[in-house]
Amino acid sequence: MTHGRRSAAARAALAAAAIVTAASACSRPAAPPAPASEIANAAPPAAASAAASGTVSGKVDRGGTAVVVLEPKGGRTFPPQDEKPVMDQVGLTFGPDLLIVRTGQPVEFRNNDDTLHNVDVKHEETREQAFNVAIPTAGVYEHTFRRDGFYRVACDIHPAMAASIFSTETPFAAVAAGDGSFSFSGVPAGAWTLTVYTGGRQLRKDVEVKGGVTDVTVE
Repeated sequence: MTHGRRSAAARAALAAAAIVTAASACSRPAAPPAPASEIANAAPPAAASAAASGTVSGKVDRGGTAVVVLEPKGGRTFPPQDEKPVMDQVGLTFGPDLLIVRTGQPVEFRNNDDTLHNVDVKHEETREQAFNVAIPTAGVYEHTFRRDGFYRVACDIHPAMAASIFSTETPFAAVAAGDGSFSFSGVPAGAWTLTVYTGGRQLRKDVEVKGGVTDVTVE
């Protein structure tokens, strides 16, 4: 009988402990949900990221130097440039002889020659004066172009010096290689217009970027 009473008491104690443990667990607060900002900023699946952009490459039938420009058909905002483009003056020569810059982004003009130069820049189409400044040896001048298009660069002190600048809002602009090839990576998906300036001509082609590689031939 004594042994039976002890077993019953032990069982009762265990049941009581289980009830206390369950009650404690139920009263414990639930973990808070993840903040909305963390959910919104979660990294997208790799497949979605890859489909969001692509590469546009191709070849152009050149008639001399060819400037290739890829512009969105709809409105789009691009991030600022990583580095400022530079046009230098060395050995009575502008370098490079054709510089591509971003409209609304700063450009540096330098003089690493041992003589005074001035930089006279006009918009090729409107003839509007962008600026005309003297730059001494080791001097630097910074300018931001506000209008797209080609600009003529000259030095009034040394008339044999000449160069060109092409300004555009899109970061997808380049001079085609010697064989006419070009390539733009990281192009967002959507409708674009590819324009090629070569030999006094403008060649245009519609481009639809859907991810992966889009090949374009412009003739």
